[in-house]
Amino acid sequence: MIRYYFEDFQVGEVQALPERKLSEEEIITFARQFDPQPFHVDPEAAKQSIYGGIIASGWHTCAIAMRMMCDAYLLETASLGSPGVDEVRWLKPVRGGDTLRGERTTLSVRASESKPDRGVVHSEWRIYNQHGDLVMKMRGMGLFAKRPATP
Repeated sequence: MIRYYFEDFQVGEVQALPERKLSEEEIITFARQFDPQPFHVDPEAAKQSIYGGIIASGWHTCAIAMRMMCDAYLLETASLGSPGVDEVRWLKPVRGGDTLRGERTTLSVRASESKPDRGVVHSEWRIYNQHGDLVMKMRGMGLFAKRPATP
């Protein structure tokens, strides 16, 4: 069910994203498939790394953030997808046992000039660990349909 359309996004609004606890087993499983660097998959090698233990792939953190967005709002929007992400920054390691939470801030909204049925929403997503440390931030955009005219 669609609850939110392009017109419902307001510049400056901040929306909380749900918490997600991450296990070391999850980190290793994801990394084995998508980012098998030693500090993501090998506990002994990770102990010898600059991180001192297993850390999540930044791409895993991005995937978790995407799930948080879906659970918080995206699945109830008139989303038309995204033309891309402008910036991703991994600021602190994410480890097994961390509980991540996040927030989305609407940076700008712009109606499409060429396609009057939609608009672009620029957002920033910030992901924090249980200590309140900012572990990742990401800026990107989404395309959203405008609310249909009622007869």
